[in-house]
Amino acid sequence: MPKLILLRHLKSQWNLEDRFAGWTDGPLCKEGKEQAREIWIKLSQFRIDKIYTSPLFRNEDTIDRILEYSTKYPIFIHLDGGKMQKWAKFSDISESDIPVFVSEKLNERYYGELQGLNKGETKRRYGEETVHLWRRSFDVAPPGGESLKDVIKRTTPFYRKYIEKDLKEGKNVLIVASHNPLRAIAKYVEKIPDKVIINLEIDYAGLIEYELDESLELKSKRIW
Repeated sequence: MPKLILLRHLKSQWNLEDRFAGWTDGPLCKEGKEQAREIWIKLSQFRIDKIYTSPLFRNEDTIDRILEYSTKYPIFIHLDGGKMQKWAKFSDISESDIPVFVSEKLNERYYGELQGLNKGETKRRYGEETVHLWRRSFDVAPPGGESLKDVIKRTTPFYRKYIEKDLKEGKNVLIVASHNPLRAIAKYVEKIPDKVIINLEIDYAGLIEYELDESLELKSKRIW
């Protein structure tokens, strides 16, 4: 039976500083980098056939650092058009490679005017209740940004087009992404109602394992 594995990226510098990162492209922090070996020990229990991620550096760097402990290295394959997709071609994937498919559809939610702001300072400016609504409601977006509902609108069609196809072929798929696209995928896979998804949290470097049947119905879930 195919396995779907969700991994939130290792802790980033802006996570450490408690800032809204969104689409801002920052690095992992030292603490996050030191988590890589621990995560690989968990992932090494699975056969991973394909990886999907976003172009945000904290996601790609998470993959690179984790695979440093494996016998394979990542080949990043871009799916969003442009010259990176057209020119970064390859003829074959060898036994020492693992394909990593990259798309903006798996980016973190866009936080609009909040990007770069410290979360504590933002609560003092706008009020804790308002900021909580922006962060954890289903369909209320921060000023100029995306709601979780908006993230689902771009993430779910991508999941259906690419990842479900791989799973139906019996492949094990790892998705390395930020918090909200992973919440969106979890909502779809687990059929979580709108009012319940607001309570789902995935820690930095959090790992969720889904076992699916041949029709991709959920058989079991394990949080590592």
